[in-house]
Amino acid sequence: MLQGVSGTYPAVSAACPCRTPVRHWGKKEVKMGKRGRACVVVLGDLGRSPRMQYHALSLARQASLDVDIVAYGGSEPHSAVIENECIHIHTMIQWQKYSHSLPKILYPLMLLLKPIIQLVILLWFLCFKVPPPDAFIVQNPPSVPTLVAVKWASSLRKSAFIVDWHNFGYTLLGLSVGRSSPFVSIYHWFEKHYGQMANGSLCVTRAMQHELAQNWGIRATVLYDQPPEFFCPTSLQEKHKLFSRLNRYLCHPLGVRDCVTATTTGIGADDQNETLFTTLVDTDILLKPNRPALVVSSTSWTPDEDFGILLEAAVMYDRRVAALLDENDSADEGVLWKEISGGKQYLYPRLLFIITGSADLGVCLHTSSSGLDLPMKVVDMFGCGLPVCAVSYSCIDELVKVEKNGLLFSLSSELADELLMLFRGFPNECDALKSLKNGALETGSSARWAAEWEEHAKPLISEVISRNLN
Repeated sequence: MLQGVSGTYPAVSAACPCRTPVRHWGKKEVKMGKRGRACVVVLGDLGRSPRMQYHALSLARQASLDVDIVAYGGSEPHSAVIENECIHIHTMIQWQKYSHSLPKILYPLMLLLKPIIQLVILLWFLCFKVPPPDAFIVQNPPSVPTLVAVKWASSLRKSAFIVDWHNFGYTLLGLSVGRSSPFVSIYHWFEKHYGQMANGSLCVTRAMQHELAQNWGIRATVLYDQPPEFFCPTSLQEKHKLFSRLNRYLCHPLGVRDCVTATTTGIGADDQNETLFTTLVDTDILLKPNRPALVVSSTSWTPDEDFGILLEAAVMYDRRVAALLDENDSADEGVLWKEISGGKQYLYPRLLFIITGSADLGVCLHTSSSGLDLPMKVVDMFGCGLPVCAVSYSCIDELVKVEKNGLLFSLSSELADELLMLFRGFPNECDALKSLKNGALETGSSARWAAEWEEHAKPLISEVISRNLN
């Protein structure tokens, strides 16, 4: 069954550490008559830009800077960002999507007007609404008009200009209009030309670093995405509370016959002692041995994520398990679910697919428009100790280590094979899944965002600001 629910994470707050007029950048001390300041620029929904939120937190906590964030509203940023007194969020007016009722002849005009209006709004915020920063740090993509606006603003305000390359904007545009479109060529020129003007660059993979150096003439420092401290494995008590809150959604599914129908499980929507996965016995919370395996995935619903692969693999898993258990599509499923609700455990578990949350296995369907970036969702999954099955592409092995913390696949049939292999004997006899989980826990605990930022981003920002001040 496919359920759409939202995951929640514990709040983290921090006192403001940036109340000193002296900044220590690595080994060099820079004395200032005013507190240092940085401006983080996101031409997008700040709440859906976790890496830029983490940048803001590190600039405030680890670099002792006041931080302005210029971005669109929408999703709420993490509480750690909102509660930090050193971080000031400036919300821009978002471009309204033009109506599809407009004549097609006006579409090119609207496509031209959009970046012009965005440019004007960005310049207004960057040049007048925020105090003069020592450095602008901008997320790319989108490149147009973001890089243009930030470069112009940095020149006018005599600030450093730093680009954080998450992907390439022209490759994303190519997914929607075709790689041969003249708009893609123009976009590529702007992205490369203004990217080369940056005083410093960060990027997300070594493959992207190589591409920028060889074909763009840009030297970039690799800053791998790492989970922040608030991503961690969920305790049994937290799991029980979460599933108790979700009972009303899980016990009233859209399907008529499935593994979580209330009439066959006997679990009430408001039952606080019993969930699909846990049970409260006296004061002890126990995991049910016949619980479903929980498979989680998150998505941005962009063209570089094909959710059809997951849906096809789920159907294949169901049919292959039925074949292995000598069942057929005409069998009375009511008997099966009655046996399960009575406590019977089968060789292969039921699978419950949830889009985001805490789980037994994560699935990533990100393929990357450029083939040079890495999915941040996998980083967060590792931070929670969750092994991953991910779509294979050119640089994914920089993150997912096969048979250590996850597996790779290219086809839905391969994902179905991996689900069968990993969940055979679930929950106690699935050694392959347990091995990958241990590897994911090791990966998630071995490196965190703060340490990665301290080692790679802070020295670059230190050097760029110091050079710009001199």
